Amino acid sequence: MFLTYQNLSHEDKNEIDQRFLHGKEMIKEAGKIALDYFNRRDELIIETKTDPQDVVSIADQNVEKIIRDLTRKKFPGDGYLGEEHGQEKGSNDYLWVIDPIDGTACFLTGMYAWCISVALMKGDNIVAGFVYDPNTDELFSALTGNGAHLNNQKIETQNINSVTQGVMGLGTSHRIPPSQLLPFLDNLLSAGGMFIRNGSCALMMSYVASGRLIGYYEPHINPWDCLAGIILIEEAGGWSSPFLENDGLNKGNPILSSARGVAEDLQKMTGLA
Repeated sequence: MFLTYQNLSHEDKNEIDQRFLHGKEMIKEAGKIALDYFNRRDELIIETKTDPQDVVSIADQNVEKIIRDLTRKKFPGDGYLGEEHGQEKGSNDYLWVIDPIDGTACFLTGMYAWCISVALMKGDNIVAGFVYDPNTDELFSALTGNGAHLNNQKIETQNINSVTQGVMGLGTSHRIPPSQLLPFLDNLLSAGGMFIRNGSCALMMSYVASGRLIGYYEPHINPWDCLAGIILIEEAGGWSSPFLENDGLNKGNPILSSARGVAEDLQKMTGLA
């Protein structure tokens, strides 16, 4: 899932570094626009997808377009996969995976649990990730082989060995039956653990990377929600399930990510061992 940075050619390193610097600037520019929409959210047109809890607004659509447009100017051969505008193949092997507003339901109801999430892939590998929370001006970023950072400070997952030592992030949707989630909740609570759900997978995975949460689990998730979070957690010293296996990029998969000291226990609790 990750390239070894040391084994990349000088040319590849340079190309990835350029895109990494662009990603950090671009996502903050997109964040300014998303925050303006948030402050004017009563004016937005809202549509409902197949799931009544899954909503989309003009803000989602336009923020994704802005991300694509800003990136296309600098890297015209790159491809895109976004929640709102689908896939656009490029002429090279770089792919930007975009969730313009992760946590749209929270966004539209005035809660602050939303963010912008962008991952960069080279071929089959995640090489960079960016999660930006415009409400707190927190930018979580990771570059393959170079660690994870919150703004300019290096971050690490928690150094723990029990689920009783912190709070677990949890996500779900109506794409899966409740029966797929309830056994994990029973196992976690029976072991003395606790959980939180704030409505944004990317934000909760960023909190795992920065040591605020011990892990994150969702029985099925789409790639734009979690790819940036995966590289953030891995580069922060944590562990993630092999999301991209079995065509996860196109079909989605379960996601389990955590601090390494509780990874084995959580795999057993979720049945992903």
